[in-house]
Amino acid sequence: MGHFQSDSFAKFLRASTAAAALVWGGCTAGLAATLDITGIDKDSDLYETVLGGSLLREQTDEDADPTTQELLAAAQADYARLLAVLYDEGYFAAVIKITIDGVDASAIAPVAPPRQINRAVINIETGRKFSFSKAEIAPVAPETELPDEFAAGETASLGVMKEAVAAGIEGWRDQGHAKAELADQQLTARVPDATLAATLRLRPGPRLRFGELTVKGKSDVRLRRIVKIAGLPTGEVYSQEQLDLAATRLRRTGAFSSVAMIEAEQITAPDVLPITAQITDAPKRRFGFGGELSSLEGLSVSTYWLHRNLLGGAESLRVEGEVSGIGGDSGGTDYRLGTRFERPATFNADTNFYALAEIEQLDEVNYFSRQLDLEAGIERIASEERTYTLGVGLRTAETRDAFGENKYTLLTLPLSAEHDYRDNRLDAKDGYYAKASVTPFVALSGSDNGVRTYIDVRGYKTFGTTRPVTFALRGQLGSVYGPTLAESPADYLFYSGGGGTVRGQPYQSLGVDLASGDTVGGRSFAGLSAEARWQVRDKIGVVAFADAGYIGAEEFYDGSGTWQSGAGLGLRYATGIGPIRVDLAVPVSGPETDENFQVYIGIGQSF
Repeated sequence: MGHFQSDSFAKFLRASTAAAALVWGGCTAGLAATLDITGIDKDSDLYETVLGGSLLREQTDEDADPTTQELLAAAQADYARLLAVLYDEGYFAAVIKITIDGVDASAIAPVAPPRQINRAVINIETGRKFSFSKAEIAPVAPETELPDEFAAGETASLGVMKEAVAAGIEGWRDQGHAKAELADQQLTARVPDATLAATLRLRPGPRLRFGELTVKGKSDVRLRRIVKIAGLPTGEVYSQEQLDLAATRLRRTGAFSSVAMIEAEQITAPDVLPITAQITDAPKRRFGFGGELSSLEGLSVSTYWLHRNLLGGAESLRVEGEVSGIGGDSGGTDYRLGTRFERPATFNADTNFYALAEIEQLDEVNYFSRQLDLEAGIERIASEERTYTLGVGLRTAETRDAFGENKYTLLTLPLSAEHDYRDNRLDAKDGYYAKASVTPFVALSGSDNGVRTYIDVRGYKTFGTTRPVTFALRGQLGSVYGPTLAESPADYLFYSGGGGTVRGQPYQSLGVDLASGDTVGGRSFAGLSAEARWQVRDKIGVVAFADAGYIGAEEFYDGSGTWQSGAGLGLRYATGIGPIRVDLAVPVSGPETDENFQVYIGIGQSF
């Protein structure tokens, strides 16, 4: 009865190492060498897997120009590489033969390669696929999730065994056993039965606590601030989640270009594990700009300047400006200039302080506004996906609309909650996004007390893999409660139409029509958008979309207002910073307009 034990198995793997290519001057290049793989069905998944794991395949590619030494080295290295591929597919009795122009590659001395190589052949006799006769790993920590494939009767695979070991070690690390490791393995293959018995033993090691955080790397951020921002819970039971979170906190400040949390090799008696943060500073200053173009709203350009370590504690200062409506028909030209200061880890590791000041002028179709905003508050980062803010602000403005001119000053209490579970913020394929903001305001002059609310919810789902289709839905809801329509701040009211609400309809074309024939914003707003995104090429996508918007004079949506809608087609071209977006849209329903279509150009999906 044929079988072999784990010792011989391990020796065999160690012996099957890749041959090194010896390169010196005067080597003859391999001229248009071809590669054939025999013994495996070319239409099978295994054929593609073997092809993907072969170095010879890379060296015989049309664009490759290897020397004969490089071809020979690739052939000799393929013995071990392809054996590992076959082991991972469950073939533990495979026979591999690689020939170079009919000569066994393993018999050719690397220092004396042929002057020319024309044809390489990889012949594989897979034998029977092995299955686990026994699959055991112990001890495992409570609630450890082992791969389902690591079980008796399933295909035996080195990859599955590695996954089982990794899951077992991770389970112990989650319980505080940071030094958990594989202690022993017993692998017995029975060739006649095509079975593999696997017994894996783990060594959990002691349960450890976090030691003091040591920082290495030259940094202009003060050491005390680095330790506070990281928020490593010194003295508490080791947790991989907490270790990863400490690194995330440092990275999200933007002050560091690289952060690595390194566990000490040795434990400090009796159960303390020291941690070292290896950091590198990011450039302190950064400058950027952007732009967007539409047929009605015209050109918008923006720029910003950022300092990442203003006071030596990873504080950031961002100054940004924007000019929009250039050459458009959406009113006049709008201007905005703002600055924002942020201090990470102000109250605790996950709570930041911010302060901002912003001056803005809006010359819109139906109103004019010039305002100043001052605000300070805290930002609570509950997780990588969830963020909450609480602030206190002062807003003063001069506005002009169909109701006349007005000056108002408001004391505001802006609150917001944001949940972002998208897989990609600029080009989401799956997940959802939700943001709700509530801003109570007390009128010091020129208005009445009230509350402004706004909710934005988006969902994404992708089907297929070859040419995937992504369905994206968005819903928006807004309200101004308290002051009457005439007393409400003009720039707090809602409009519909344009790139952010209903594509195809002119910018802010839908509001509340007054008896005088003028239009003002509404106190209630609802928006719906749907897109189907087809990926027709690696970098090219096509989008079909439909949008609808509602504006009402009432405080909360009751259906007494007016709806409008639009639809169209778009083109997407993927880039490293997000897809370039071009949308062509037409109005579908709602009040008549003089515009037959709208064009929108930007970076990133529309939502």
